Formats: sequence, structure tokens, C-alpha cells
Amino acid sequence: MVLPLRLLLSIAGLVVATTLFAMVLDSPGQRAALPLAIPAAAGGDGGSSSDPLPPPPLRVTIKSGDSLSAIFDQVGLSQQELQRVLAHKEARHTLRAILPGKELSFQLEEGNRLQRLSYAIDATRTLEVRREGDDFRATTIEYPLEHRVQFASGEIKSSLFLAAQQAGLSDKTTMEMADIFGWDIDFALDIRSGDHFAVLYEELYRDGEKVRTGNILAAEFTNRGKRYVAIRYTNPEGESGYYSPDGMRMRKAFLRTPVKFTRISSRFGKRFHPILNRMRSHKGVDYAAPTGTPIRATSDGKVIFKGRKGGYGRTVILKHGKRYSTLYAHMSRFGKGLRTGRAVKQGQIIGYVGQSGRATGPHLHYEFRINGVHRNPLTVRLPRAMPIEKKYRKEFRRIAEKMLAQMEQRKRTMVARLARQPEE
Repeated sequence: MVLPLRLLLSIAGLVVATTLFAMVLDSPGQRAALPLAIPAAAGGDGGSSSDPLPPPPLRVTIKSGDSLSAIFDQVGLSQQELQRVLAHKEARHTLRAILPGKELSFQLEEGNRLQRLSYAIDATRTLEVRREGDDFRATTIEYPLEHRVQFASGEIKSSLFLAAQQAGLSDKTTMEMADIFGWDIDFALDIRSGDHFAVLYEELYRDGEKVRTGNILAAEFTNRGKRYVAIRYTNPEGESGYYSPDGMRMRKAFLRTPVKFTRISSRFGKRFHPILNRMRSHKGVDYAAPTGTPIRATSDGKVIFKGRKGGYGRTVILKHGKRYSTLYAHMSRFGKGLRTGRAVKQGQIIGYVGQSGRATGPHLHYEFRINGVHRNPLTVRLPRAMPIEKKYRKEFRRIAEKMLAQMEQRKRTMVARLARQPEE
């Protein structure tokens, strides 16, 4: 069937009108337009996601024999750049003392140009060298450490070191405890099974991780039933020391023994001489110890003899004021820098155990004289300790009471915990 032309035009007009009506309904006013992603302008405030990231720092572990010059060559930096870094006193002082096993961190720019150099001096300090134009700026960054107070106690059954290890003390803290009480207790002679100790000390943490053991704050040592107590006190001038609860210095004029943790092989008095094969007066004390064991000056003094002295072998004699002198014999070698006429400090290493002269084995022969007369080093009455300065006594008493109360509380807590253990 053929449609009339007029009808065809009418149908076409209806289709056009319907299409236009649909377009009007689909306008922005009738629905939300889809957002278009417009790229940010380069260099805008938000930056560009395509900006290149700086390269990671180049880390170099220092090996034995390495030098700064060789390390700079290794990372492709010129010697002129090294000299610009070392022109700063702080950087020069630190970087010339770099240690094997530690790490240097280099942040480099395009063209292998140094931007930043870092070196961790220790757990609390890091050297940072940063570029500023054509020059560098060196600073040492200090990291604060958290101080935590810890407590340990133990009873000696076989040795001090074993008891201390079982109590959780480091060898360093054990040695410090022995040094604190070393003026009153001879740790080579006096220690007995049943002696016991308690220590209040610090542990230092950085970001929740233990860095090292800090100072002993208070300690007690019971030796042969006699109790010794020491408290650390730092005065307003920053000087620290250990004192008994009544304010007397633990540091005496003389140490009881010139060598640490050894045994006595021959005492003061008459004895049969193993080389001369006859009875002879022994005017000192012999400490048997391995060759090379350090020998300490038992008091501040002055070297009045250093050299070989007949059967004594290598010998050092120290004068302590007008009345006292000490002799150290059979050394394998002398302490570094020791000279006749030179002053020495208490505890300074003046030589090392050996068997020079007439000696059947490595040991130290030690003599103690008062006004030129030999005295038994093990029993001689030593000069008294000095008290804390009067102006500090009130503050010291306050600190001492606090430390002693804390120590007693920790001991009671530990006893209670041990008492509960069999039930758990």
C-alpha cells in the first residue's frame, strides 16, 4: 500500500518533535554532568605526581684500613669535595676518627654532587653535613635517651661474675660495682660463698630500644657479714662520685689491690724462696695473674723509679705524699707514657704482669711502705676517706634517703616474687 505524501510528512514531523523533546529532558538542568579530569598545571601548589623522587642514600660500611679519601673515591666524589667537608672543625674532628663497622651515608644529586653526609657517632649523636650552595654546614644532632631504673641482686656461690650474670648484670656493670667497693673489699682475697649484692642502676633507651647500661645509682655489698652501701651523687658543678650513707667518699686514698680479680700466691712475712732454696722475709704480696694483666697504681702519686731492679725485674716505685710509697715488680712491660718524675692517677695502668727478674711464673710482687718501713698490704690501716663537702650534705641526704628507700622496696618486691614462684 502506498501512503499519501501528506501522511508521510506528518509522521516525519512527529519523529523530529519526539527527538527534540528527549534532548531537552537530557539537558544539564535535568541530570548531574560527569566531571572531567583536568590535569594540574605544572609547578602548581599541589606539585606533580610525575616529579622524580630523590635517589636513596648510598650507604658505605667502613672497613679496617679504610680512609675518608678512599671512601670518597669509591662513591665517585672528588678530593676537593672532601676538603670542603673537612674545612669545618666539627666535621673534621669526627670524620678523622671513623671506626670500622660503622656506616657513612651519602645523599647524592644529579652529576654525583654531594647533598648530605651522615655518620652515627654513637647511639645518641649523629654528625650531619649538609650542602648550602657551594659550601657545607656541619652539625651534631643529639637524640634524647629515656632512662629506666632497673634492679638486680644475687648471692655468690662460686664467683662474683657468675652470680652477677645470673642476676642479669652486664660485665661492665659488674666491674663498676667492684670498682665502687674496691677501696674496702679486696675482690681477689676477700670474696666468700654466701656474700651477696644488690644494685640499682639505669638502662638507656632510644625509641623503645635499649641502647646501653647506664650508671649505678646505688649499690650494696655484704662481704663476710659486713654490709657496705654506696650512693651516686652529682653536685651542682656536675662532679659525680659514690658515697656511703653518712656522706663519706667511697674513693679512699689507696686501692686495696693493684690487680683485678686474681689470686694471692704468696703473702707477707717469712717464706721459703723457691729459687734461692732458703727461708727469706717476703716484704710484699704476690698476685698470680696471666701475663699481660694490667697493673694499676693504688693511689695518686709520682714515679720515683722505673726500670730493672735486680731480682725484681722490671719495676715501678711510686711516692704518695711524704709518708707512703708502693713498689710493683716482675712486670712484662711498662705502662704507656710512664716516666720517672711524672705524676700518676689512682687506677692508672702503670704496667703489665710478667715474670721478669727472679720469678717462677707470671705474677705481680706488690710492696707497701710507710716512712720507708714495709707493711703488710693486706692488713695495713689505710688513710681515712674524706667526707662530702658541707654545702652539699643536705641535698645528698635527701637523695640518699630516696635511693635507699627505693632499693629496699625493690628488694621486698623481689623477695615476694621469689616466695610466690613455687606456687605458680
